[in-house]
Amino acid sequence: MTSQPSAAAGETAPLVAHTVRVADPGRLVDLLPSSQPLSWLHRGDGLVGWGEAARLECSGAERFAAADAWWRDVAGSSVVRDEVSAPGCGLVAFGSFGYADEPGSSVLVVPEVLVGRRGPLVWLTVVARGALPALPELGPADPPAPPRGAVFSDGALSGAQWESVVAEAVRRIQAGDLDKVVLARDLVADLAEPLDVRAPLARLADRYPACWTFHVDGLFGATPEMLVRRERGLVASRVLAGTIRRTGDDARDLTLAATLARSSKDLEEHELAVRSVADALSPYCSSMNVPEAPFVLHLPNVMHLATDVTGVLAGDTTALGLAAALHPSAAVGGTPTERAVALIGEIEGMDRGRYAGPVGWIDADGDGEWGIALRSAEYEGARVRLFAGCGIVADSDPAAELAEAAAKFVPIRDALSD
Repeated sequence: MTSQPSAAAGETAPLVAHTVRVADPGRLVDLLPSSQPLSWLHRGDGLVGWGEAARLECSGAERFAAADAWWRDVAGSSVVRDEVSAPGCGLVAFGSFGYADEPGSSVLVVPEVLVGRRGPLVWLTVVARGALPALPELGPADPPAPPRGAVFSDGALSGAQWESVVAEAVRRIQAGDLDKVVLARDLVADLAEPLDVRAPLARLADRYPACWTFHVDGLFGATPEMLVRRERGLVASRVLAGTIRRTGDDARDLTLAATLARSSKDLEEHELAVRSVADALSPYCSSMNVPEAPFVLHLPNVMHLATDVTGVLAGDTTALGLAAALHPSAAVGGTPTERAVALIGEIEGMDRGRYAGPVGWIDADGDGEWGIALRSAEYEGARVRLFAGCGIVADSDPAAELAEAAAKFVPIRDALSD
C-alpha cells in the first residue's frame, strides 16, 4: 500500500472550513468551473465542488483503511464553523476508489469551494489552510464545450471475444466452481478535442435524475446503485441485480417489467447480491430490515430488480468504513466473492481502474454517501474509456449478456455524442 497527501512536508496548518446558508443559485451543475470540478447529484440535490484544499492518493489492499485513517486525522485536526449543521456541511471530501487491490489507485479530495442542496436548503462551504478566504459570489460558470466527433471502438476485447469469456464463466459456474460472477467490458471513445466533463455531467443529470451523477478526478458517470448511505445513525444500501432493456413503448415495458420480476435467472442473481450486502452490513448494525422481494426500478434505458436494505448503526464506523466492508459486493464481483474476484482477474482481460469501485463523499462526522461507479467512464484529454458489466449465472446466455452490456453503455455513449 502507498499513500501520498498533496500537502507539502512543511505545510502543517490545519484546514479551516466555514459553511453558511445561501440563496438558491440555480442548477448546481451549472456552477461548476472547467478546472477541478467535483459532483454528486441526485434529482437536483447533492453536492458540487471545485479546487483542492487537500488530497490523498492511495493504493493497494489497505487503500480503504489508509483513506479512512487519513480522513479521521484531517477531520479531527480541522477547525470548522458550520452555521447550517446538515449532513454534507462543514468539511467534506469527495472520493473514488480502485476496484481491485492492485493497482487500486484511489483518491480523496477536499474541495476549496463546495455548494450543497437538500430540498429548499442550500449552503456554501469554503475551505483553506490556516485562514479562511472571503465567501465567493455564486453564479453560472462559463458554459462547457459539448463533446464532438466521438468515434467508438472496442476496448480490451471485441464483442465476440467477450461472449467467449462469458461462455467460459458459465462453464465454470455449471461445474460448481462458483454461483455468480460479474464480468465487465470496455469501449473507447476518441473525441475531436479534449473533453470538458461538465457537458456530459449536465446531460446525465438531466436524463437520469434518479441516478447519482458523479465526477471525481477524471471518473464520471450516473450510477443507479447506492452502495451505502450513513446519516445520523441510520444505514441504507440499494442493491441492483437483474436487468432488462427498455423498448420505449410503455405498455411493452410494463410487460417486460413483469417478466423481469418473475425471471428465475434474474431473481437468483438478485438474491445473491442482496444476501452479500446484508451479510456485510450485519456486523455494523444493531438491527436491519431486508425486504423479502425486490421491486422493479425503471430507468430511461433499462429496468432493474432493486432492494433497499436498511439498518441502525452500532458503533462509530464511518460511511467510508462501511463502503470498504461492502466492497466488492456480489453486484460487482460475484458469489462466493473470493472465487468470483479470482475468476475476474483470470478471464476478464482488462484493468477495471476505478470502475465498479466506491465513489461518493464523506463529511467530518463520518456521514456520507458512496455509490458504485457504474454507468461510468474515465477520461484523459480527448480519449474516454467506457465501462459496462453483467452478472453471469448458470443459465446466462452470452449473446443476451452482450446485448445487456450494450444497453448499459447507452447513458455515457449518448452523453458523449453530438
